[in-house]
Amino acid sequence: MRRVKAPAVCLLLLTVAAVALLASACGRDGGSLTVYSGRSESLVDPIIQLFTEETGIKVSVKFAGTPQLAATLLEEGSNSPADVFFAQDPGGLGSVEQLLAPLPAGILDRVPEWARSPEKRWVGISGRARVVVYNTDNLSEGDLPDDIWGFTDPKWKGRIGWPLTNASFQTMVTGMRSARGEERTRQWLKGIQANSPKFFASNTPTVAAVGAGEVDVGFVNHYYLYRFLTEEGEDFPARNYHLRGGGSGALVMVAGAGILRSSNKERDAKRFIEYLLSEPAQQFFAQETFEYPLIEGVSVHHLLTPLEEIKKPSISLKELADLDGTQKLLRETGILP
Repeated sequence: MRRVKAPAVCLLLLTVAAVALLASACGRDGGSLTVYSGRSESLVDPIIQLFTEETGIKVSVKFAGTPQLAATLLEEGSNSPADVFFAQDPGGLGSVEQLLAPLPAGILDRVPEWARSPEKRWVGISGRARVVVYNTDNLSEGDLPDDIWGFTDPKWKGRIGWPLTNASFQTMVTGMRSARGEERTRQWLKGIQANSPKFFASNTPTVAAVGAGEVDVGFVNHYYLYRFLTEEGEDFPARNYHLRGGGSGALVMVAGAGILRSSNKERDAKRFIEYLLSEPAQQFFAQETFEYPLIEGVSVHHLLTPLEEIKKPSISLKELADLDGTQKLLRETGILP
């Protein structure tokens, strides 16, 4: 995986659009799809629009949080209008796996084995690493503990930011429950809670607070920092830390997609997922959303830690499906109402 400086947004979009227009000369089929997207509109709408330009397939998108959309799909069942579920994390996909159709090997084999459903019902689209973002004016990487458990030390009191309701944070806790067990995870949550962490609604304000020195560290996904670095320059006083000791705090998740068994547009749905795994789309995710591409030969942002250098835990993505159990634990500990 090569690392290069990210080009300007417009340049990349023009490049991707040029590829799309060239391909469209070979035939536009028309048709339509309904996608339920747990990925935010600002992140993925540009690439969805390019898919439509290339194929002529119109895409109607319902944007909401991954847990909310998973709950909606379970409620709608076989009557759902959705053709594709594009989820922020594997927990959401795992919770509705029984509603998804098996995917062909031609799609699944495009990504590493760890980045797809063992049941072959969904596939990873991009990689997202859990990190500790830290204020570089107040800390160096050497000041940070090897493991996320180190943040239960009282010296971190009042210095931690955490986006509790974020699906990726809850997926990390789900991984902790799988690796360490329910009781140890409860102890970690209570230990962090005793350090009076500051609650943030999402990753973006958490990173902003770290950069402003409002808190010294935050538990987030890796790519949010790069938006600040792009907009404010590399002098922005925050950097990502991939935990030296690995563990749940170094979890690498995927955003992924699956096709609803109830869909009658399987052909177009497959084309949509194939497009998300094409080189132009993967380059978009790497350079514009700063995520890890899952196919070979795609350049990434020059500040990104190579995926192979992250000491990610050996937690299968299947083990990240029990978000209900995690939310129950967060309520039992009084962290969530």
